[in-house]
Amino acid sequence: MERGNKRMAKLVENRTKVDAYKRRAEELVAQLTLQEKVRQMLHAAPAIDRLGIKAYNWWNEALHGVARAGVATVFPQAIGLAATFNEELLEEVADATATEGRAKFNMQQQFGDTDIYKGLTFWAPNVNIFRDPRWGRGHETYGEDPYLSGRLGVRFIQGLQGHDEAYLKSAACAKHFAVHSGPEDIRHSFNAEVFVQDLYETYLPAFQACVQEAQVEAVMGAYNRTNGEPCCGSELLLEQILRGEWGFDGHVVSDCWAIRDFHLHHKVTADEVESVALAVNKGCDINCGSLFIHLTEAVERGLVTEATIDRAVTRLFTTRMKLGMFDAPEGVPYSTIGYEAVDSVQMQALNRRAAQESLVLLKNDGLLPLDKSAIRTIGVIGPNANNRRALVGNYEGTASRYITVVEGIQDAVGDEVRVFYSEGCHLYKDKVEGLGAAGDRLSEVKGVCAQSDVVVVCLGLDASLEGEEGDTGNQYGSGDKRDLAFPGLQEEVLRTAYASGKPVILVVLAGSAMGLGWADEHVSAILQGWYPGSQGGRIIAEAIFGEFSPEGKLPITLYHSVDELPEFTDYAMQGRTYRYMQQEALYSFGYGLSYTQFSLSDVRVDGDQLGEGGVRVTAKLRNEGHIAGGEVLQVYVKAEREGTPNPQLKAFRKVHLQPNEEQELALTLPLEAFGLYDDKGKRVLYEGDYTVYVGTSQPDTRSQSLTGQQPVAFQLTSHREREL
Repeated sequence: MERGNKRMAKLVENRTKVDAYKRRAEELVAQLTLQEKVRQMLHAAPAIDRLGIKAYNWWNEALHGVARAGVATVFPQAIGLAATFNEELLEEVADATATEGRAKFNMQQQFGDTDIYKGLTFWAPNVNIFRDPRWGRGHETYGEDPYLSGRLGVRFIQGLQGHDEAYLKSAACAKHFAVHSGPEDIRHSFNAEVFVQDLYETYLPAFQACVQEAQVEAVMGAYNRTNGEPCCGSELLLEQILRGEWGFDGHVVSDCWAIRDFHLHHKVTADEVESVALAVNKGCDINCGSLFIHLTEAVERGLVTEATIDRAVTRLFTTRMKLGMFDAPEGVPYSTIGYEAVDSVQMQALNRRAAQESLVLLKNDGLLPLDKSAIRTIGVIGPNANNRRALVGNYEGTASRYITVVEGIQDAVGDEVRVFYSEGCHLYKDKVEGLGAAGDRLSEVKGVCAQSDVVVVCLGLDASLEGEEGDTGNQYGSGDKRDLAFPGLQEEVLRTAYASGKPVILVVLAGSAMGLGWADEHVSAILQGWYPGSQGGRIIAEAIFGEFSPEGKLPITLYHSVDELPEFTDYAMQGRTYRYMQQEALYSFGYGLSYTQFSLSDVRVDGDQLGEGGVRVTAKLRNEGHIAGGEVLQVYVKAEREGTPNPQLKAFRKVHLQPNEEQELALTLPLEAFGLYDDKGKRVLYEGDYTVYVGTSQPDTRSQSLTGQQPVAFQLTSHREREL
């Protein structure tokens, strides 16, 4: 209730400020011709010299740092940021990204550069649900849980947009709305069929939080249809839900060239003119692409009114005014940010901290951390050991320096330890050299292992294999995976290293779940590195040698096999993710080990009844070990009725503790945390019992067996049913 009141007050305050910008925008739009208005609805909006309106390109990216426009800090990919389970860190990273974005924009404007990727409208974050590990773009998201995705998305948006009372630092965009997570190769024609209950329970909550709490400036529609309607022209999504139920007052942008899919692939319109009319009439304001040029004809044919065009263009100029583009620079606080802010010492330090918090230690039989003084030689093997692309993921900027895993280890040990290196195999082919025989590096793998006291095997993927349709060249199909297997000869390299008898540490650089069943049974330690950013190799080396303790938690489930999952094209949530799966995971959502030990004590819940104010949870978290570390207090809620989801994450808090340090934490579960959506899309608090689990992982059997810890459980009761 308290969060709802604050949200409403913030909306009222924001609406007042927006109204002033909107009036100015309306006055400007009134001076434009129809043709001028239409051209402002393209992502590459031309200048209107007679009114002093500069050209502006709306298309810019900032998924994990400013992308595609030269040098910028390349932070860990979004899935790695999600593994930090740290809301404050997400806002810091986004704020740093906005700072660099402003610095680059100010410099580019000085030299008259208004090219693509040079604006202040960032098409990030991606808060789609990573429902299936085969989806190639899952590493752009914050994982499989709607609550975690919403919390991190909100803070990322707040970091990008800033907290100035008058101006946006940059404009964020929540994408891709909605019900979008592959397959990539059929996304232009695919119809995602989804139950209303799954729509509201899983696919919409993160977007709703981004709109209503973070007040995101823009929303991007998806390529696919949802229940028959193209997302960029959907009455249900854009009119009824986004602008109707949620009160969104920003602008909507199409995904790139998605409007032409209406007639070419979805077959819901006859031609370009009908397609642009459908999109704009349903509330899509700007076209990533050039098809909206047909809006002039759509108006002439009576398919769109000029008033509808005015509404869209007013929204667009309102955003530009919020960014200060029509005010004197001396009155806009962000216009003084200089180019020296880009790639600064402070940015690099934040990048390293983000990478540290993102690493997830999946297994450790005691081998880690390594003692440099106890080894003479170390082998570093694998196609991702010296692969820069495996550091950065997609939608990335250009770093001034990249540190791969082998480089990080070489720097860490200096001349004290000999480092032997082998690529081991190609990332996905059966040989490295085109004229060589299959397995042309396996003898080298054996030779390196024979020389080494311990072996680090670095496997996985990069954005050439998993990513967006059109951006990848994998043999699986448009960036998606067909299964969880390591491509090519990678697992053979791992088995060869294990067969040497030397201790093996597996480092996985990938943005999605890989098949780690054999590794879990055989190797000594497994470190999930994701795509850890431009300095990721340095951070992984520091983790291996114990300069800090890994503290990341899995934002996704690591399955045994895709055979456990429904069809990739099935958007029903039953059997998917930790919330609905029935089988035991290989490694569970919310799981991650540490080099130190934490204990929970004095765990309390205030009462056993569900009242209007929700529930307050308190607990003391203590670092019982000998080194500093980070831990995440996790709170899950389970409705004890037939047919309800497994315990769901509903609150979390990341803390860092020195050895023997203890901290008391308090988390609030609002009444909404106990509600579930019905088949009409209404959230209902049902009469009956609810279990609240408080711990440092989810309350599943696999996590408990791996950690040796069991969350504390509390029973609460609701004595009446009500709609929330």
